[in-house]
Amino acid sequence: MQKRQVGPFSVNPVGLGCMNLSHAYGQPPGAEEGARLLHRALDLGVDFFDTAALYGFGANETLLGQALKGLRQRFTLASKCGMTGVDGKRVIDGRPATLKATCEAALQRLQTEVIDLYYLHRRDFNVPIEDSVGALADLVSAGKIRTIGLSEVSAATIRQAHAVHPITAVQSEYSLWSREAEIGVIDACREIGAAFVAFSPLARGFLCGELTDPASQLTGGDIRLAMPRFAPDNYARNLALLDGYRAMAGEIGCSPAQLALAWLLNKQPEMLAIPGTRSPAHLEDNLGAANVPLSAGQIARLDALINEKTVVGPRYNAATQKEIDTEQFAAG
Repeated sequence: MQKRQVGPFSVNPVGLGCMNLSHAYGQPPGAEEGARLLHRALDLGVDFFDTAALYGFGANETLLGQALKGLRQRFTLASKCGMTGVDGKRVIDGRPATLKATCEAALQRLQTEVIDLYYLHRRDFNVPIEDSVGALADLVSAGKIRTIGLSEVSAATIRQAHAVHPITAVQSEYSLWSREAEIGVIDACREIGAAFVAFSPLARGFLCGELTDPASQLTGGDIRLAMPRFAPDNYARNLALLDGYRAMAGEIGCSPAQLALAWLLNKQPEMLAIPGTRSPAHLEDNLGAANVPLSAGQIARLDALINEKTVVGPRYNAATQKEIDTEQFAAG
């Protein structure tokens, strides 16, 4: 795979989002199973691992620290602060003291002296973005982190933050069915020279083609059950989009998951994707996407098939959307 740049780091274009090894998608696997998946990823060439203090309320960072200690030189490590678990509840807190304390705890859990890329996981609307980024800049100066990133922010916030300290990467949801980043964030990243890191590039499993009935296939605690696109009526309509999509995958000679990732990687040369998985077979399949070339015509066909106008339902419910800084498409 041809490497791509994330600031000073040169990494393969398909990394690993580690969230679902500890968080958000029903009952997580045990630590031994999670460690095997992480080791297999390394063996297959994954050199960009993404975690966060939020995931499992520290459990995911602990998993990576235990599983990958002694192997730190083989990969670029990204984690996040600003959204954590407090007394069993998810809390957004971008105050400088909180961010610095979260970093100290993360370094202990990750069993490392420095985090390569440290994101502000969510903007805290009660704290000036300049204050939050200023705290991260202090962590750079202290040698605790190497570079700064932002997650789920608007183009305006990116520019405000970059004026305080260089922003190395911006992470946001991006896939054929989640296009909000196209409103302004991708352009802002290009403007300041930041990498764009796409999370949920497989549309939270939708573009894999295996999730046909969320109500029966997903277990309690799976965050998708509260997402409007996965509601029964909406999802039934969205499934109709997969007929033409699967046909294109067959025509090109790749899996549906590979087609979703190839669309993203061929569309923007400065992008990286961090799909998550618990399955070694899916992991290997995802990595194969880096070797699937798409023509401009094929990309255009995919763009026309699945986009913000053809997908039914918003990506988040109203309560969650209020916490998100990223631009939204106009309703209707």
